[in-house]
Amino acid sequence: MSDRPDDVDAAFAEIVADLEREGVGRTMPDVSDPPDEPDPPTAPTPTVTRPVEPSQAWRGHNADWDWSWGTEEEHYVPPEPPPLPKLRPMTIVALVLIVVGVVLLIIPSLVGLDPRLATPIALLSITSGGGMLLLRAHQTPKNPGPRDDGAQI
Repeated sequence: MSDRPDDVDAAFAEIVADLEREGVGRTMPDVSDPPDEPDPPTAPTPTVTRPVEPSQAWRGHNADWDWSWGTEEEHYVPPEPPPLPKLRPMTIVALVLIVVGVVLLIIPSLVGLDPRLATPIALLSITSGGGMLLLRAHQTPKNPGPRDDGAQI
């Protein structure tokens, strides 16, 4: 059995009624109209204050943001990326093996082979091409230069 009430709305209304009987929520100060004169000292009661609107300062600075500071003339334009390196002959062979394997796997009738024969050939071709690409990957840079900080991409 769960200890949840059958009627949640009735239970919530009962909780609110109990809080109102205790005096919660009767004296909520309004921050929009500050008092002209101080109130006489009374018994301390808990008060809830509303958050004050943040100032128009930009990111905590005392000066406002001037939109003329960020003009289009100062916009960062990244340099052109370097051209891609030329593909080596073995890389081209590996890519062709992968493409042929995928074609044989998807459309074996294009070459005129039975799917039972084309599937192992396609898988072997894809695996061989991928293996060639992985084995040709360089692990270390060729010429690290004078500023070798250890970072590699």
